[in-house]
Amino acid sequence: MATFLYRIGRWAFRRRRLVGGLWLSALVLAVAAAALAPAGEDEDLAMPGTESQKAFDLLDERFPQSNSQGAEARLVFQAPDGQQVTARQNKAAVTAALGALDTGAQVASTTDPYTTGAVSTDGTIAYSTITYTAHAVDLTASTKSALEETASRARDAGLTVEIGGSALDAEEELGGTTEIIGVAVAAVVLVLALGSLVAAGLSLLTAFVGVAIAFGLVSALAVPLGLTSTVAILALMLGLAVGIDYALFITSRFRDERARGSEPEEAAGRAVGTAGSAVVFAGATVIIALVGLGVVGIPELTKMGMGGAGAVALAVLVALTLVPALFGFFGRRVLSRAARKAVRPGGESVRPGSPTVRPGGQTVRPGEEVVRPGGEATWPGGGATSSGGERPHRVPGAEDRRPGLGSRWARFVLRRPVAVLMIAGLGLGAVALPALSLELGLPGDESKSVETTQRRAYDLLSEGFGPGFNGPLTVVVDLSESADTRAATDLVAKTVRAVDGVESVGDPVLNRTGDTAVLTAVPRTAPNSAETKDLVHAIRDAVPDAEAETDAGILVTGTTALNIDISEAMSDALVPYLSVVIGLAVLLLTVVFRSVLVPVKAALGFLLSVGAAFGVLVAVFQWGWAADLIGIEQTGPVMSLMPILIIGIVFGLAMDYEVFLLTRMREAYSHGASPGEAIVDGFRHSGRVVAAAAIIMISVFAGFIGMNSPTIQTMGVGLAAAVAFDAFVVRMAIAPAVLALLGHRAWWLPRILNRVLPNVDIEGEALSRRVPAAAGEPDTAVRRLPVGRD
Repeated sequence: MATFLYRIGRWAFRRRRLVGGLWLSALVLAVAAAALAPAGEDEDLAMPGTESQKAFDLLDERFPQSNSQGAEARLVFQAPDGQQVTARQNKAAVTAALGALDTGAQVASTTDPYTTGAVSTDGTIAYSTITYTAHAVDLTASTKSALEETASRARDAGLTVEIGGSALDAEEELGGTTEIIGVAVAAVVLVLALGSLVAAGLSLLTAFVGVAIAFGLVSALAVPLGLTSTVAILALMLGLAVGIDYALFITSRFRDERARGSEPEEAAGRAVGTAGSAVVFAGATVIIALVGLGVVGIPELTKMGMGGAGAVALAVLVALTLVPALFGFFGRRVLSRAARKAVRPGGESVRPGSPTVRPGGQTVRPGEEVVRPGGEATWPGGGATSSGGERPHRVPGAEDRRPGLGSRWARFVLRRPVAVLMIAGLGLGAVALPALSLELGLPGDESKSVETTQRRAYDLLSEGFGPGFNGPLTVVVDLSESADTRAATDLVAKTVRAVDGVESVGDPVLNRTGDTAVLTAVPRTAPNSAETKDLVHAIRDAVPDAEAETDAGILVTGTTALNIDISEAMSDALVPYLSVVIGLAVLLLTVVFRSVLVPVKAALGFLLSVGAAFGVLVAVFQWGWAADLIGIEQTGPVMSLMPILIIGIVFGLAMDYEVFLLTRMREAYSHGASPGEAIVDGFRHSGRVVAAAAIIMISVFAGFIGMNSPTIQTMGVGLAAAVAFDAFVVRMAIAPAVLALLGHRAWWLPRILNRVLPNVDIEGEALSRRVPAAAGEPDTAVRRLPVGRD
């Protein structure tokens, strides 16, 4: 793989105009397709196989007219203090407002609250239901304005009026202050990490290209594939985060190769062949985990996984081709100012110090790496032998470099591995404790900000008609096998009314053929409460006797029941999916690092970071800790899809840091370094880059916390927390401490596995042996190493 990617990197560098033109064309086409495509509509979640979904499918078949209805709105009226909505002047104001709205364009019908009984028992609150001939995304601006003007007209008459329903629901805005701040933080980190505005801009530019293409494709395919705005936001979030990181990894390696004295084209090839191999592996793990979300069986989750996987795949392709092409366009400007002074235009690295003349006449300057015949290279402080058995020469001046923060931290962990392991492990365990109280649910209007009219309408309806009014249960009765439909529906209604927790049961509504009836049962408790969940199960447990007596099929559904079924399905699927992900991690890392204990350590660390992220979600969204800081005004269950979605995403991202850190460690160890020095070498070369990449990813994810969507807020908090825990606690503290305690055993692999497992060579060993000859270099060459840098 390394050699193949090396050739791709050199080809992209040489054909940079072609590569840049192709990506520019793809960007223009994607943007044009998105602009011309019709807007997609957010669909309700579906869970095939559940009772609630079977009932919805039966309603679609037996009540086809219900599917033809468009958007719906509820105008909720509240009388002034001390008055009732049934008072003459208030009733006149409500009737006048609804009369003006009834004649509007796209309005199918409006209900009169005074004739339908939609008035609270104390007479202070009433509501009217407005149905439209078009779906929410197809409603014109004038139609929505008419609805708001109707509410305003009633407010002018002294009433409190709020609007609920789907008519005003809009797709989430993708731009905002917090997202801009997140990107700005990422840009600052890139500049500090790379020391070059051009290099930082290159990473941002390539990430934006991949994200724009991915977002354009999702938008263009929204209607044909039923993709929602959440899919687009996830693709944007993931594509931006991994796109910046992957470009950073390859750019950093390119700069290292240039500092060694490689020609620009050669450096681009080597950067893609080495760091690019890790990018391919890391991207593949993210893609596999996201595509694997399809096994859960929820179409929306499958679409989110596929959309995110597509964005990651584009980020990988951009990093492997467009990034090296831009190296050719920007030339030496990719390097830092200090590096540009040290590297001549021809590529040779100039370093201070007296040259050393080896036996045989070869001149080695301080900081240089000697490549012996056969491709064996010396390593500063290393202990590897050449192919002829000779001990490598220590590079003069290489040991005198001032150790950087990464090296100092690694040596600190090596001196106190037990203390570091105990503090980090116990700390993550404490953060993960709230996850034991995790409750799953699906957010509705109750989770929206009180600044929104939808949330205020929800609260008014709860106040006037009870907390269960906003989450009614729908009981579907299949009468196709029943001999007496009237007796059957009466018995079902009586059975449901007798269940403790049911506030009221409406009269049955039959379809045109009389073979299906629908009853509405209103719970006494709120939709997301544990009592309502128990009520759904209690009704389902109570109806079998009625089914046996009437030969009718009875199903409980509705949005509340479907949400409960989805939440339970997610809970049941969590452990099996986690097992598959962990098993995949162990298998892939065993192949990559030729070790048994390293993958086990990585998997256990992944569990710790995910558990801690779940603990943060529970503390913030269920318990309300620090909720005010991020604008969460209503606590409640964590969205059902979040745990599995976070596991799938974080698994791949965790493997990013594992690969980029341990690849350097494995490379040093394979060249003869001791286990401790291999750890230091890994942090010396990759610690700063991995830390920068983690900060960038955290900033991007945290930038989405400010959106008004509870789904995106939860995703932003969970992913930002998971990446922070995994990168800085698990990979940079727990991992080196465990490796220090294991010593040589960390890299042990049974002989039988060594023979059976494929050698993917992610460190690029084959590249270091084969590339010089392939590139037309002499067998004995001098490659220069950076001096004075960590």
